[in-house]
Amino acid sequence: MTFARTADPATTASHAVGAATELFRSLTGSDPVGVWSAPGRANLIGEHTDYNDGFVLPFAIQHRTAAAARLRTDGRIRVASTFAAEPVEVALDDLETLFPSDGAPRVAEWAAYPLGVAWALRALVPAWAAGTFAGVDIAIASDVPVGAGLSSSAAIEGATGAALNELWGLGLDPVALAQAGRRAENEAVGAPTGIMDQMASTLGQADAAVFLDCRTLDTRAIPLGFAEAGLEVLVIDTGVKHAHSTGGYRERRESCERGAAALGVAALRDVAVADLPRAAELLDEVDFRRVRHVVTEDQRVLDTVAALAAHGPRAIGALLVASHVSMRDDFEISIPELDTAVDTALAHGAIGARMTGGGFGGAAIALVDHDRVPAVAEAVRVAFAEAGFAEPHLFTVVPSAGPHRDV
Repeated sequence: MTFARTADPATTASHAVGAATELFRSLTGSDPVGVWSAPGRANLIGEHTDYNDGFVLPFAIQHRTAAAARLRTDGRIRVASTFAAEPVEVALDDLETLFPSDGAPRVAEWAAYPLGVAWALRALVPAWAAGTFAGVDIAIASDVPVGAGLSSSAAIEGATGAALNELWGLGLDPVALAQAGRRAENEAVGAPTGIMDQMASTLGQADAAVFLDCRTLDTRAIPLGFAEAGLEVLVIDTGVKHAHSTGGYRERRESCERGAAALGVAALRDVAVADLPRAAELLDEVDFRRVRHVVTEDQRVLDTVAALAAHGPRAIGALLVASHVSMRDDFEISIPELDTAVDTALAHGAIGARMTGGGFGGAAIALVDHDRVPAVAEAVRVAFAEAGFAEPHLFTVVPSAGPHRDV
């Protein structure tokens, strides 16, 4: 079985930092001027609510992406990654041509993330100033599992954004960097995601979740107290990869937009649970269930924040389970592997469990007593084997800090 107890955040970061530094040396023959890292995230609750102007409650995790970087004098940007065979290089002034508004990016998808951030950051300054930016070399390495619903993409965007923010002297705050990351993901990569992942990564704090109002971008740190309560968050990565830029995610978003239009509101954030009977009359059966998930999920986020404050983390288990049921039945983004992970974890003592991330693959999380983690992990492994699924990757995560300069 592949299972790892929570890694020390400093150890996890240093591994990515070291790999990025070595890649930079092999790319350029010299040392970077600095290395910046940003975390992935786990979403405690609040799925597919972000692009509906709703509420989310994610937390940054100890798994990080590092970007080793240094300025160059020729006005070109070159990006390399440990998960790509060849670097990609382009003139800064040509970045916009890589991301046409009417088609797919003209660059490998992995490179569209860091190059898209550079493009988005340059777009924040006056046109006359964009040409004053120096070129840059960036080498990227990551410990965030790809395709597991832990936002490896936001970690790339956060690390790249932190590096360029300092090297280019932009002085942007974490919210502005998150907005640049979201624009890169939406317009450069073509993934129609909300801003939750980027905000969770850039605003992460140790032992806290980020309560985010996706309409106003107001945030509040919510103490979680998992360790004090003797709890751990077990991630069950099914190994089934997902991609937000493909059809299922986009179809769900379009369904939500149809629902909001039919109900005469700007976004589903404006629909209350009490409004659902009216929605059932106006919408077809599929669109209604999509709307019902988002509306009830928003309420579950608010209820989770209240429960944490009043009673602590042991009070939120039923809300996590209800979230998974809603994603499975109403939003239809779960898969058999995720359902098996959740059901097995609950059957063997987890306080609560749910799939996390955009769905159609990826990971589930389970809130488990510290002493029960090995037994729950073993039960999941056995259940997957009996079902004929690939062996899952199991590990624990801790709420961790956002981007920073490591070297």
